[in-house]
Amino acid sequence: MPVSDLQARVDRALEEFLDGEVAELVALDADLAPVAEQARVSVAGGKRIRPAFCYWGWRAAGQPDAESMVRAAAALELVHAAAIVHDDIIDRSPLRRGRATAHERLGDGLAIMVGDLLLGWAGQLFHASGLPRAFLARAVSLWTAMGRELIAGECLELLSTGGPSDLRRSLRIVRFKTGSYTVEWPLRIGAVLGGAAPATVEALAGYTRPLGEAFQLRDDLWGVFGDPAVTGKSDLDDLAGRKPTALLALTLEHAGQADREELRDLLLGAVGTAEADRIRQIMLRSGAADQIRHMIGARAGTARTALARLRLPPDAVHALTLLIDEVTADA
Repeated sequence: MPVSDLQARVDRALEEFLDGEVAELVALDADLAPVAEQARVSVAGGKRIRPAFCYWGWRAAGQPDAESMVRAAAALELVHAAAIVHDDIIDRSPLRRGRATAHERLGDGLAIMVGDLLLGWAGQLFHASGLPRAFLARAVSLWTAMGRELIAGECLELLSTGGPSDLRRSLRIVRFKTGSYTVEWPLRIGAVLGGAAPATVEALAGYTRPLGEAFQLRDDLWGVFGDPAVTGKSDLDDLAGRKPTALLALTLEHAGQADREELRDLLLGAVGTAEADRIRQIMLRSGAADQIRHMIGARAGTARTALARLRLPPDAVHALTLLIDEVTADA
């Protein structure tokens, strides 16, 4: 099945689920309509990468296509939507996917509630997906571990922001904050739901871990050098927030002394458009942006090699190969 077809099916599953949940929420009190609408808006858009990895984990385990599995996989998009609502509050981001963020429209308090609501809905959709309870029980510990690592990554980023630059720590944050809940845990959850042997699940880590890192490294690169018209978010957020990215760590490591001093001075003050442009020039002169591109390519190559060694159904191999391109292209 083409990845685009899966995306459309995930969209339909989310729309049907949200229709019911939004109606029930507003039935409690009509004043909840703005909260319900923002929850719906927060789920709209996106390429449904996490559901795709989950679904193809199921197919990699040798299972056939099933609408119940599409619904279970779609639940991961609600986890993602909750995470970005909360992340946008922390980062004070004004835009997401080209629209005003939840906290910009509703204020911090209600935006936090929207994120919490989406997390609750994620569990509801997963467990009401229609998969047998025995299948769902296999994945409970993985779902918990995914949430633990996501929160750990967010906390480590906050604890590291403004602190000493450390490439290894930046890469650790990369893995926990985004890589694990975007690629690794969704694929593992799908494979375990499908009854994959433990050895197969473990072997899949050789594909998921480097690919998850590559995805976040690309996201960090886009956060500074991407076109907001394409990315749908401001290109100032990471710089203004002094995010402890691998891109920043490499810049500080390889920039000349004068550039390092200027960069540190720039990061101590308010970062607007002019300051961001100067920071980008320093990053380019240091070679850090090119290094990040090389790291992305190397990790994508490692994922391809690992996938080639796995004995999986051909359609799963084809889809997982396409997903490598999807999460690393244009880096």
